[in-house]
Amino acid sequence: MAVKEQVYGFYIPTVTLMGIGAHKEIGNQIKVLGGKKPFLCTDQGIVSAGIADEITQIIKKDTGLDVVVFDETVPNPTDVNVHDGLKIFQENGCDLIISLGGGSAHDCAKGIGIVATNGGHIRDYEGIDKSSKPMPPFIAVNTTAGTASEMTRFCIITNTDTKVKMAIVDWRVTPNVAINDPLLMMGMPPALTAATGMDALTHAVEAYVSTIATPVTDACALKAIELIADNLRAAVANGSDVEARDKMAYAEYLAGMAFNNASLGHVHAMAHQLGGFYDLPHGVCNAILLPHVQRFNLIAKMDRFVDIAVAMGENVTGLSTRSAAEKALEAITVLSQDVGIPRGLSELGVKEEDIPTMAENAQKDACGLTNPRCPTLEDVIQIYKNAL
Repeated sequence: MAVKEQVYGFYIPTVTLMGIGAHKEIGNQIKVLGGKKPFLCTDQGIVSAGIADEITQIIKKDTGLDVVVFDETVPNPTDVNVHDGLKIFQENGCDLIISLGGGSAHDCAKGIGIVATNGGHIRDYEGIDKSSKPMPPFIAVNTTAGTASEMTRFCIITNTDTKVKMAIVDWRVTPNVAINDPLLMMGMPPALTAATGMDALTHAVEAYVSTIATPVTDACALKAIELIADNLRAAVANGSDVEARDKMAYAEYLAGMAFNNASLGHVHAMAHQLGGFYDLPHGVCNAILLPHVQRFNLIAKMDRFVDIAVAMGENVTGLSTRSAAEKALEAITVLSQDVGIPRGLSELGVKEEDIPTMAENAQKDACGLTNPRCPTLEDVIQIYKNAL
């Protein structure tokens, strides 16, 4: 909370549709936004699963419109990926963007949209609120319960020259409409369910201990932590568990509401370097780093870690504040192990000799600005080593 004059913003999509069957409303939303030539940004996995075809058929049936499909989004989308999609968008005279998938599809679509109306190169928009014109109308249809990119002002794109993930934080890339339908998440395999779920947990935890957290973001973060602790194991164990999928959809959205406004911390600052350097899955990197970074942060927000422990179902009655706070770290680690997250970065092929370079880049990442404790370069290097 502010102890001096300071204004806090709160950013979310204009419209959010949640619940079973929500994706069937996409045609109506296109009509409301006035789109005549929709552009769908997705990936080969979504196409192979038949989800892209289902969405385009709904659009055709309800609006009579044909959809231009760009299905070449890659995990950890790159600047090249964005401009390849932009070319298709422009050549076909498209006027509305639909992203379909997880964070990669949403971020790629955001990159395409911001350059489509503002011009230049996607690299021009790294930083905070660098655009000056609104994107084309934008509908984000989510298929994973993790990144929350379907509802945030964050867009993460890899610079292919530097192999560094660029953080584009701009309120203009927030989708007009976000759609979260658990039916579209049923096909996620256990490993992806685990990684995206731990990504959502990281969002909630980092937002809760952020230096710019507010009562509004706190409420979102704590409820998200509670829902994830109660439902992620079930979603991983049985992907057809509709109730668990539905609760995880709400959890990741609430976590998004929290971090979209309270920002993040050094887990993300460090995970971005792993993704850019090695092209590793973002959620897995977050999950591995989360307990290590939060152990470093513990002394800065000990009372808040007690709250996290309680939200995760830990009994802290009779414990000292320190012991109760430690319960949060234990609960995070146990959950991560239960859902099959690798125990260390070395299992992902991370090499100790690359750590100094990644640590230097992590110190420049915008996400680290709201970390509750300010690490030195040596601290970040040691945290990476501890996570190996």
